[in-house]
Amino acid sequence: MNKLKSKVFYVIFIILSLFGFSILLIYNYQDYKESYNTVKNQLRSSNRLFFPKLTDNKNMPYRFMDSNLYTIVVNDNEIENIISHTTEGTVSDEIYNEANKIINSYDDYYIGNLYFSKYSYSVERNRIILSDNSTINTKLQNNLKITLVIIILIELVSYFISNKLSNWIIKPVEESFNKQKQFIADASHELKTPLAVIMASADTLEKDNNKKWIKNIQNESDRMNKLIKNLLDLSKVANNALFEEVNLSKLVEKSTLILESLMYEKNIKLNYNIEDNIYFECNQEEIKQLMSILLDNAIKHSINNGNIKVNLNKDKNSINLEVINKGDPIEEGEEDKIFERFYRSDKSRNRNDNRYGLGLAIAKSIVTKHNGTISAKSKDQHTTFKIVFK
Repeated sequence: MNKLKSKVFYVIFIILSLFGFSILLIYNYQDYKESYNTVKNQLRSSNRLFFPKLTDNKNMPYRFMDSNLYTIVVNDNEIENIISHTTEGTVSDEIYNEANKIINSYDDYYIGNLYFSKYSYSVERNRIILSDNSTINTKLQNNLKITLVIIILIELVSYFISNKLSNWIIKPVEESFNKQKQFIADASHELKTPLAVIMASADTLEKDNNKKWIKNIQNESDRMNKLIKNLLDLSKVANNALFEEVNLSKLVEKSTLILESLMYEKNIKLNYNIEDNIYFECNQEEIKQLMSILLDNAIKHSINNGNIKVNLNKDKNSINLEVINKGDPIEEGEEDKIFERFYRSDKSRNRNDNRYGLGLAIAKSIVTKHNGTISAKSKDQHTTFKIVFK
């Protein structure tokens, strides 16, 4: 489970990180491309301009805001004049040195890496346009620093989100895995005792031909058979997919009346209020099994001379089914637990009635399969199991 959680975490973390990196990469690429085109257009447009005879630095026919531009007039590979198109209009020794490098080079056009290259230039005839990219360098480098800070923040946020999401995704899997482990442990526990009795009785039967040992074998075999049958019922609920539209009103009424004789034997009164002609797309056998489980549960937990009520009605958005009995209440806090496999409120796990805590788990599986919800609550000695089908 820890390995699965780690895999989910790393997948989410990598996806979030790549998404953040992609956005920042696109932003920085666009920003760099825009700066590159700005320098490129400045050099090209400057070279197309007509310059009159320039004699001093005060003659500034144009000025650009993104870069400091200089016009270098060259005559016989010597610098004749340098005009600064900046507000200050001054020319430093560094510009003279850079101009000499350009004259001695063989390139007519150069921009370079705008993160680090301070100068760009273009050469045409006896004129060189030199661009000082210091401002652009600073801007791009600052954006890069901000990007690195954002990347760190993205990594921290991605780590936090990945951890939360991986826990959220793994939680139902982990719960299912733990329930499966508990299910296997409980099933093994339930099978172990009858199997031990059978084996001990069989060994004793070899030595002492007594009907008591045969009876023990029969009883414990019946217990195992019932448990295995319930386990198979759970499997069938998961796999059976035959649905058809049926008259649910008649189906519930018929399933209720089948157990009326059993209620009569235990002096339990039956009352039912079933709305006519409620049609529902379902699996008939599973609905019959559902009613049998709920009514059997109500009978076993009813007091002497108690009563059981079955209500079925339909409203605008749902079909509501209720089974109500007067008797043993459900302890507070156990309303949801009673639908878990092998769960019994009796912590001592009394086995006298051959009940294995699977009935309500099967009922919940049936209801869930039919896109419904099941709940239970006790109030004033009355316990109500309510099912809502959407």
